[in-house]
Parts: sequence; C-alpha cells; structure tokens
Amino acid sequence: MTCCYPPEGHLLNTAENRAACSSLDGLRRAMEHQTVLEGLALLCSAEHDLTVELGGGLRGVIPRTEAALGIAEGSTRDIAILSRVGRPVSFVVEGLEGQNGTVCPRLSRRKAQRMALDALLERCCPGLILPATVTHLEPFGAFVDLGCGVPSMIGIEHISVSRIAHPCQRFSVGQDIYVVVQDLDRERERIYLTHRELLGTWAENAAPFQPGMTVSGTVRGIKDYGAFIELTPNLSGLAELQPDLHEGERVSVYIKSILPHRMKIKLQVIGHLPPAPPAPLVYAQTEGRLTYWRYAPEGCTRVGGETVFLDESPKSLAD
Repeated sequence: MTCCYPPEGHLLNTAENRAACSSLDGLRRAMEHQTVLEGLALLCSAEHDLTVELGGGLRGVIPRTEAALGIAEGSTRDIAILSRVGRPVSFVVEGLEGQNGTVCPRLSRRKAQRMALDALLERCCPGLILPATVTHLEPFGAFVDLGCGVPSMIGIEHISVSRIAHPCQRFSVGQDIYVVVQDLDRERERIYLTHRELLGTWAENAAPFQPGMTVSGTVRGIKDYGAFIELTPNLSGLAELQPDLHEGERVSVYIKSILPHRMKIKLQVIGHLPPAPPAPLVYAQTEGRLTYWRYAPEGCTRVGGETVFLDESPKSLAD
C-alpha cells in the first residue's frame, strides 16, 4: 500500500528517480503527474529553506513552509527541517522557474508528506503491517518514517517482549523494519505503532532450541534470584546468578530445560563473549493484518502478552 510513498531514502538511487531529477523534461513530467521524487538536502539557509541536489547539475529549493507538515501551522518545530541536511528528502515539483527567468525548481516536501499521510489514513486499520525506517532513537522509544518522512513512534515497551534499556539495543538509525498499526486517531492524524507482535510467540521463538544446546545470549536483567538472558528479542531464559555478570554483555549459555507449560527456559552461563552487533531481526509475519496475538503457548499456566486488534481501537493486556 505504501509503494508510491516509501520512507525517505528508498527512491533516491533508483533509475526512475535519477532520470526524472536530472533533466528539466523529467522534472516537468513529474510536476504534471505529481510524482513523488527524492533528492539530497545539501544545506539549510538562514531562513530555513532547503537546497536540494537533484542531479544533472540541477538544484532545487524547498521553502521553509513547504519543508514539513505542520511548519506553517507552528505544530512542527524547525528542527524537522535542520535535521534533513545531508539526508534524502521526498518532494513533488511545484514549479521550474525562479526569479528573473532562471531555472530553479521549486519543491514541496510538505505536499509529498500530505499525499503519503492521506493514503495511510485512508487505508490503515489496527493490526495492519507496514514497512518503516528508523529515523531517531530516544530512551522512551523509536521514531520511524512511514513514508515521505511521515513520522510515528514505537514505545520502548512495544518493541519486543524481552525488555531493553534503550531502543538502540534493538534498532539502529536507518534500519528498515516492519511495524503494526496499534491504533489510529484520524482527527489528529496520528498513527500509533507496535512491533513486538511481529517477532513471534514464545513457541515460535523457542522452536529452534533444545535442552543440551549451548548458544549465545545477552544479559538483559539481573535479579537476586538469577539473571535473565535474552536468546531472541522475544525469548529469554533464567540463569543462576554469577557475580561477574553485567547487563548488556553477551554470554554463552547451556540450555538445561525448556518448559512450555510454564513458559520457562532454564540456563547455565558457560562463559563471556566479546561484544557484537545485534543479530538481524527475524519476523514471523511481514504483510497482511493481525487481529489477535497471544505470546504464551496453548495450555500454559501463564497468560503472557496478549493483543487484540479491533477496528475501533486495540485492547492490550500486559504480562
């Protein structure tokens, strides 16, 4: 549904985009058809207008009020413009002539975002799976681009079942991910997201592991009664406490037992491992729509995480 309005950066180096941006004829055709294109924001003027490298020796300008949704109304801060310098920006062509007849394409990122947001609001519903790109990380969550720079956020509690101290332990800026629409506020034009449901249930995550295996994991929590070791983003086990364990470090662990009816995995720490980048995310589903998600296996004595995606609004039940 978002093929015409992908996150910023996805069109920049495509043959179609390069051809359209590098000639006046291509820009004119794009203007006539209101085609979304991308260029690289080279600089931001003192007036907060963006200069955009188009190709073929052409440069365009995005006036401040056209640089992002909400700038003209005052609901979006100018940091949304300044932070685009050195990065790809989406736009539609508004005109090709500047002052005194000089060629200076006038561009609008705001209009491209409006087109993308209207398409999202028209077709989105709770449970719908969307592609997104991570744009910014804060302690409370990850900001993502849903298309043409349209922003949304995943709260840290919705990133994965295994708890993390900061979203950087799961995502990196520029990473392409999938998200699920958790709720919609059409009046305020906001789309709320979740992510953990796409990483699979307890049973799906536990399936590759067997008692007697030794695998790597990450220490995610240390309690008086043991240390929680993350085996996958949606699966953790409990190991006996050792004095030299630290949150965030990688360790090798021996799997002593797997108890689906109690949703428990008992581990023994074997040794410490050197730091390594997070493994690529493995998604259980990347398209379509979710209506119900239950983390716990059938017959388990614990409820675990559960999400019901309704047409009006989702009902989420925490652990």
